[in-house]
Amino acid sequence: MYVEKIKLKNFRNYSDIEVEFNKKVNIFIGNNAQGKTNLLESIYLTSIGRSFRTNKYMEMIQFNKDFLKVNAKIIKKDYDTEVEVTIENSNKNIKIDGISKKKTSELLENLYIVIFSPEDLKIVKDEPEKRRRFIDRELCQINPSYFSDFTNYKNVLLQRNSLLKENNINLDFLDILDIQLSKYGSAVIEKRKKFIEKINSISSEIHNSITKGSEKLEIFYSPNIEYKKNNFELEELFYNKLKDNRNNDLKQRTTTLGPHKDDLQFFINGINVRSFGSQGQQRTTALSLKLAEIKIIKEEKDENPILLLDDVMSELDKVRQEYLIKSLSEVQLFITTTEISESILNKFSDKKIFYIEKGNI
Repeated sequence: MYVEKIKLKNFRNYSDIEVEFNKKVNIFIGNNAQGKTNLLESIYLTSIGRSFRTNKYMEMIQFNKDFLKVNAKIIKKDYDTEVEVTIENSNKNIKIDGISKKKTSELLENLYIVIFSPEDLKIVKDEPEKRRRFIDRELCQINPSYFSDFTNYKNVLLQRNSLLKENNINLDFLDILDIQLSKYGSAVIEKRKKFIEKINSISSEIHNSITKGSEKLEIFYSPNIEYKKNNFELEELFYNKLKDNRNNDLKQRTTTLGPHKDDLQFFINGINVRSFGSQGQQRTTALSLKLAEIKIIKEEKDENPILLLDDVMSELDKVRQEYLIKSLSEVQLFITTTEISESILNKFSDKKIFYIEKGNI
């Protein structure tokens, strides 16, 4: 799988451009704030239907314009496809091969993307929200049913939190929301559990290889609701926990239990990486996670994903740079950087270099 070309209209600082890509390696060089990350963001939009930088669609529209349009041609193993995303007045419209689609979930099977940025290097050390976002971003791509469960969970959670902020709360309606939250939440927990078990196995192998066998990485899922193998038991437990904790939620005016409070734990040789790991160990853990994402998508979908490396090469030392490059011979690469060494360039035999300045390529 690879992106052959993309067309942008009123996207960030791009007024009207069309770019054809190399099917292997694409390197975008330019100073900061010239539009390198904007280009990656536009590619990401055609895969997930949202940005990896903002939750507000309107922020992607060029200043003084009232719409944006992104069109990508994607070459896959068995067929080619064209994806178009238009955003106008906060409304998102999607077309696949010229046919309008009502649901964002219909985008997910067309282009698989893994993004690796300096922020991802902090995934181990930073707040739990970033680790949950990592899980959700990946699972939404490889498991459309998770996208549905997760979206429904978020919608019910939003309703419940709004209700808890009211002065006169309808407890019967709150109970209905608790039943729905338990239903979707238990499905989210179950799918997260299976995913973390798989990524733990693959990441551990990669980490072992990077460290030449000196370190053993283990990743554990820390669900906010105790995990039960039986989905009915998990759903019932979740509901009872919500009911028992209702007075606390009424007092706090928010939902204090559920998968929106989940976390991940990382251990190297039995030591908690977040609390006691070195910066190098934390970065190697993050790199192992990203490379595991690529492998999981390949196994699940029988297609290699696209990898977006957003200004991350300079953040990695020579050992990790070389391991990363060596691992990516089969995927299409998009690399943004302010500068790149000849030694790294020479490692890519099939590449195309773009220079970006003020939205001009």
